[in-house]
Amino acid sequence: MPVTPVALSHAEDLADFIAASPSSYHAAAEVARRLESAGFTRLHEEDAWPALTGGRYVVVRDGAAIAWSVPADATATTPVQIFGAHTDSPGFKLKPQPTTGSRGWLQAAVEVYGGPLLNSWLDRELRLAGRLALADGRVVLADTGALLRLPQLAIHLDRGVNNGLALDKQTETQPVWGLGDPTEADVLGELASSAGVSATEIRGYDVVLADSARGAVFGKDDAFFASGRLDDLASVHAGVVALAAHEPQDGGPIAVLAAFDHEELGSKSRSGAAGPFLEDVLERLYAGLGADGSARRQAYASSWCLSSDVGHSVHPNYAAKHDPVVQPVLGSGPILKLNANQRYATDAVGTASWRTWCDTAGVVTQEFVSNNSVPCGSTIGPITATRLGIRTVDVGIPILSMHSARELAGVSDLHDLARVAEAFFAG
Repeated sequence: MPVTPVALSHAEDLADFIAASPSSYHAAAEVARRLESAGFTRLHEEDAWPALTGGRYVVVRDGAAIAWSVPADATATTPVQIFGAHTDSPGFKLKPQPTTGSRGWLQAAVEVYGGPLLNSWLDRELRLAGRLALADGRVVLADTGALLRLPQLAIHLDRGVNNGLALDKQTETQPVWGLGDPTEADVLGELASSAGVSATEIRGYDVVLADSARGAVFGKDDAFFASGRLDDLASVHAGVVALAAHEPQDGGPIAVLAAFDHEELGSKSRSGAAGPFLEDVLERLYAGLGADGSARRQAYASSWCLSSDVGHSVHPNYAAKHDPVVQPVLGSGPILKLNANQRYATDAVGTASWRTWCDTAGVVTQEFVSNNSVPCGSTIGPITATRLGIRTVDVGIPILSMHSARELAGVSDLHDLARVAEAFFAG
C-alpha cells in the first residue's frame, strides 16, 4: 500500500533534520532551534529560571536537549509524560593530533565510537562535525561537509575479500582527506574554516565522522527511507514533531522530550541518561510549581516514560537470527520492545498503556523480542526507570542495517511513531 503524502512529508523533514544533525551537538542545537521556532523559550542552566507554569521551554546540555510543555493549571503534583531518545550514533571520533598520513596522502586519525558496522563506512563521502572549544571561552559548532573517505582495497589486491572482510580498527579505518605532506597540513584547519574561526583558536574539540549523503525515500510505493543516524535521530525527530504540535490542556500532564547523548557508550555521562540531566531539569521544573521532594515523588508515581529507540526488523536473508514467531517488519507499525531480563523496561501495565496510546493515534503496533540465542542490547529505558522510578515502556521503529553508516527504515513507521508520541503527550 502506498504511504500517505503526510508520511512522505514527514520523511523529507526527517532528512532535513538528520542533515542538520551530523553530531550529537548539532542534533541538540537543531532540537532547540526547531522548538524555539515553534514558540518554546530557550533556558540556560546557569541562569535562574522563572516559575514554569503555562509555558513551553527547552534547555541544552552539551549534546543533549530537554524540552517541556506545561499546562496553565499545572500543580506541584501534575505528572510528566516523558518521551526519551538519544542523539548519538555509532561511528568514529577524531583523536588528538588528528592530522596524519603517508606516501603522499593526508589522513585523519580517528577512534571507534560505540559499535559501528565498520565495513559499512567504506567508500562513502564523509564529513567531520562536532564542537570546537576556543581560547576565548566560546564553543562553536563545525561541519566540513563532504571531506573524507575510507577507500576499500581493490579486489585485485585482496582476492579473498568476498570470503570475509575484517578491518583492523587502527590501521585500516583512518580516512583520507587530501593529498600532500601531513607536516604541512592540518585537518583542524578544515574544521575551523567551516566554523568561521582560526585553527589557532581551537583549544579542544569533540568531533565525529558522519555520512554526508542525504536521507532518501525509495522502493516500491515509496516504502523505504535510508539514512545515516536513524539510530536514534528517527526517534528524536518524532519527539520534536510531536512536542511542537502538542497543545497543553488544563488537567493534562506536563509533556517532556528528553534527547540524551552517549547512549551508544552506556549513557554514563553528564548528558547521558545515566547522568543527572533529566533529574536536574525536573527538580527545577517542579520547584517552579512549588513542589517539595515529596510532592515531586507523588507526581512521578503517576508519570510515564516512553523510551524510544530503534529495534530489529526481521531480515529476509537472515531470518534464523530472529525469534521464530515474533518477527516485526518495516512498514507494519512501531514496535513494543520486551525482554525477560529487563534489557527493556516494558512490563504488562506498560504494554497495555502503549496499546492504548497506539489505538488513540490510530496506529498499528508490533512486538519485538530477541531470539534466545542472540541476546539483545539495551537502551535508556531501564536507566531512566532506575534513576527516577517512573513507569517506563521501551518502544521504537523496526529497521534493517542497525549501526551501519546508512540504516533502513519504513516511511510509514517514522510518521506513525510521531503520531503515537502526540497521543502519549496528551496523556
